[in-house]
Amino acid sequence: MPRLSIFIIARDESDRIARTIEAVRTLSDDILVIDSGSTDGTQAIAEALGARVIFNPWPGYGQQKRFAEEQCRHDWLLNLDADEVVPADLAAEIASLFASGVPAADAYQLRIAEIFPGERAPHRFAYALAPVRLYRKDKGRYSPSPVHDRVDLVSDARIARLRGTVHHYSVRSLGEQMAKLNSYSDAQADDLDKRGVSLSVFRLVVEFPANFIKAYIGRRHALRGVYGFMTAMNYAFYRYLRVAKHWERRLQRRSAASASPPQRESHDV
Repeated sequence: MPRLSIFIIARDESDRIARTIEAVRTLSDDILVIDSGSTDGTQAIAEALGARVIFNPWPGYGQQKRFAEEQCRHDWLLNLDADEVVPADLAAEIASLFASGVPAADAYQLRIAEIFPGERAPHRFAYALAPVRLYRKDKGRYSPSPVHDRVDLVSDARIARLRGTVHHYSVRSLGEQMAKLNSYSDAQADDLDKRGVSLSVFRLVVEFPANFIKAYIGRRHALRGVYGFMTAMNYAFYRYLRVAKHWERRLQRRSAASASPPQRESHDV
């Protein structure tokens, strides 16, 4: 078995996490679930499948994955989300990297393609990302950003890409997707504030139509039928909402500042 640790961050994933863990059980003797407070039995399901479960209060995406990295026992790490499944061909490809000892590269990009409800496999034209998800711990670590969960690699890291595709079951329902995106827009507005970023008021006008076109045309949701249209609308509204929340906060701060009484100068008698 490869000397590989697999870590998953989760909260209330009892309907999905078993499939995720079962798909990679032959790849690792160290499967780790970092749970941020599930109340639906996620922890028990993961433990029954042989995973180590550690509770850690939610600090943000990047920070939670950094915490997970520190708990892993092996030098090679594979990160999966609880709604992602490694199919058999990709599992075999990962296993083959370790068959002769140490993989040739320091980090590997994995293609991740979304699967909408009702689909059995990624659509031929499904939108996909290819982030680094398999890597050596001494060559890369997750960024501590609360909203951007990416692996930051050292400058001389050797990067390769695997052929297989991770299946991403990201949408339980449109309502659940919108609730998740609403929460994410809060986190992004927080991040903009912390970094001192100021977005133009013009973005309030263009954000929704521009991002609908980005999803519906650019990400090829137009080829995914009615569900593609509906998810493109959700994505566009989420992108608008983060800008709207950003501007709402700016207006609230201005209102609070103007309502504050001027401070009087004190004079010693």
